[in-house]
Amino acid sequence: MRSGEELDGFEGEASSTSMISGASSPYQPTTEPVSQRRGLAGLRCDPDYLRGALGRLKVAQVILALIAFICIETIMKCSPCEGLYFFEFVSCSAFVVTGVLLIMFSLNLHMRIPQINWNLTDLVNTGLSTFFFFIASIVLAALNHRTGAEISAVIFGFLATAAYAVNTFLAVQKWRVSVRQQSTNDYIRARTESRDVDSRPEIQRLDT
Repeated sequence: MRSGEELDGFEGEASSTSMISGASSPYQPTTEPVSQRRGLAGLRCDPDYLRGALGRLKVAQVILALIAFICIETIMKCSPCEGLYFFEFVSCSAFVVTGVLLIMFSLNLHMRIPQINWNLTDLVNTGLSTFFFFIASIVLAALNHRTGAEISAVIFGFLATAAYAVNTFLAVQKWRVSVRQQSTNDYIRARTESRDVDSRPEIQRLDT
């Protein structure tokens, strides 16, 4: 009986010792929250952006640019071909760049690259696309041979121009709001720093 009691005492001491050592060990098992993980697994679509005016315009621009590019690609003969090549380049470039921006904004990927002014980037893209789509559509309308593919390309080119023009107007307004907000934040930060300096006389004595 005595040996059994001693064994029970030893087991109790061993279990308590292991619990204490486990609690004090720095190598504790940790789990990383799912929300803090980065990479492709953390991508989430932003339905609010896609339902908004800018998101719908982006989707419309991508579709119109793609249809215009497909229409111009179905043309087998051209003379002269400069207007067709220019329209092809504009529609393809607008489709690629706008598609990338749509993915960035709809998946909130632009939030991971705060070094880039995305409002200004969107404004530049929509402004240039409006201008070049308008010029390319006019040139193609003047030099086309009245085939179905050319007429369709011109129509979708002007529709894309209208979509980009509306987006440019909204992007200008959004960029102005962001500039005003940034200037307001800078002013508030400067006022806060000046008040901190005024409330700490030891800093003023060090400066003098």
